[in-house]
Amino acid sequence: MTHLWVRAEQRPNEERVGITPEGAKALLQAGIEVTVEESSVRAIPIDGYRDAGCAIAVENSWPQAPADAIIFGLKELPEDGTPLTHRHILFGHAYKGQPSGQILLARFKAGGGTLYDLEYLVNPEGRRVAAFGYWAGYAGAAVALKCWAAQQHGGIAGPVSVYHGSAELRTDLSAELDATATSRPSAMVIGALGRVGSGAADLCVAMGVSVTKWDMDETAHGGPFPEILDHDILFNCILARPGTPVFIPASTRTDPRKLSVIGDIACDPDSEFSPIKVYDRATDWDAPALRVHAEPVLDVTAIDNLPSLLPVESSQDFAGQLLPSLLTLTTLDADVWGRAKATFDTFSKGL
Repeated sequence: MTHLWVRAEQRPNEERVGITPEGAKALLQAGIEVTVEESSVRAIPIDGYRDAGCAIAVENSWPQAPADAIIFGLKELPEDGTPLTHRHILFGHAYKGQPSGQILLARFKAGGGTLYDLEYLVNPEGRRVAAFGYWAGYAGAAVALKCWAAQQHGGIAGPVSVYHGSAELRTDLSAELDATATSRPSAMVIGALGRVGSGAADLCVAMGVSVTKWDMDETAHGGPFPEILDHDILFNCILARPGTPVFIPASTRTDPRKLSVIGDIACDPDSEFSPIKVYDRATDWDAPALRVHAEPVLDVTAIDNLPSLLPVESSQDFAGQLLPSLLTLTTLDADVWGRAKATFDTFSKGL
């Protein structure tokens, strides 16, 4: 019997989960065994999974799970260097040349395990079957607006925290903007037709921020893109890949510009394909803004688990998208899982 083991997230500020109790019940009804670890942080309580009929395991006990269990989580595993023997479903961030990704792949090779990367679960046309993109864009736009608001009184954005829902986020952000500025900033969204860009644009509209929406047609000429500098905020919502144009070259720090905040929602600072060349590391919840130039001021915000600011809504949305694929876990050598395994095999060669 196929056995899915839902692990607790071990990364700080991560309350999301990739399957809801309703989804777990559907898997059980399809003949898939489901074990869910207890979690001290998960936004969706364990009682729903217990009531659905799932087996309940001790938090962070996945290394001792049966050898044939498929371990399912979202964010990174503990970076302890141990070989990985199981099959894992997670966001590995391992296929764009990231140093940490190469270490992760080496751990899989050492243990004989397999990575089914959630970012590379795709349909036959190459489109992802499930993504947190909309809520990443929504939350990322909110954080960038917080960065801009802090600049209006000479400061830099302070810590961010979880919201119980998007309405609470909007209320808080509106009050913050009203208290620090008499008008709203202007923003540009690059990748506006995608999930991430749609979320960023929707949040901006809700906050009364004027938005210029760009996508492939506007960036196809490859740059430069001086229009970006005429906006207060840039939202980069483009997945870094070979051939991605550079939107923000290193010279932007000192170029004449109105731009003062870059929300790099795609957040691939350690990828050689990153289109944002003024910073080299992600930011975090405690320090969401990285000041890359003092005068004129330029801050970058690049948090790589933005949807966890809205953990319930983002989890429910993602889990609904992913469930049809989870229901096919009994055929790991075909379709979406087979394609993910082929990608893993390709990038693992030569390690």
